Amino acid sequence: MIMMSDDGPVAIVTFENPPMGYMNMEMVKELDRIVAAYEQDDNVRAIVFTGGLPNVFIRHYDVEEIIAAGDFVKSTGRSVDDIVESAAAETDISILFNRVDNCPKPTIAAINGMCMGGGFEFALCCDFRIAGQGAYTIGLPETNIGIFPGAGGTQRLPRVIGEARALEMILRGRVAGPEEAAELGLVHRFETGDVVAAAVGLGKELAQKTPRSLAAAKMLVKSATQKTLSQGLADERAEFMRLLADDPQAMDAMKEFLTGDGEIA
Repeated sequence: MIMMSDDGPVAIVTFENPPMGYMNMEMVKELDRIVAAYEQDDNVRAIVFTGGLPNVFIRHYDVEEIIAAGDFVKSTGRSVDDIVESAAAETDISILFNRVDNCPKPTIAAINGMCMGGGFEFALCCDFRIAGQGAYTIGLPETNIGIFPGAGGTQRLPRVIGEARALEMILRGRVAGPEEAAELGLVHRFETGDVVAAAVGLGKELAQKTPRSLAAAKMLVKSATQKTLSQGLADERAEFMRLLADDPQAMDAMKEFLTGDGEIA
């Protein structure tokens, strides 16, 4: 269902799950174990996620599982208030998605095929999204089948493309091809060449930087919209001083810079 390989310091996670390439609960649990292991592996400096089936990244979450979950909840006879209270707790999906979102190592979605619904919600958790060529679509079409994005899409997409555009995409159930997705800001860029090679290249570029500086910068940027400016600036100062006081790699990198040509490339 999930294949793992590496290219130097970059781990490559390939989704398969034939024949359709849906995400399901088995895949969610397996992926959570994989990402948790990579978080602890000092040899892994960046993680690339991509699809292994032709023209599929992750098609979407398995709708049959969603229907089954709804039927199960109804069969328990629980009140709506009780269901809502339970939903506030983390689920296996939210645990995985938050793990990827908060992973201290850079994460890159090399989108090489269909990436909709839960598949795109997963991609939104990644730090970088690169879309390759192909006749496929990216987006959150859930309202077209009577539901709405329920695994982070209504919260993460507005943070990526703004509220107005996110409302249009989500309420209309609108999807886009890879080139348009780049124009709309759903992905960082459209890649005309080998998208996995491009993602690995980016991963190797990031791997040359000190890991704690990247982890701290990622954490600060991702938390910026959840704090006041003064709180964010205070956290930034604290993390910066912590880095200087407790990360010899950062100090070595700056000393090496001083011995060079004085230009920050």
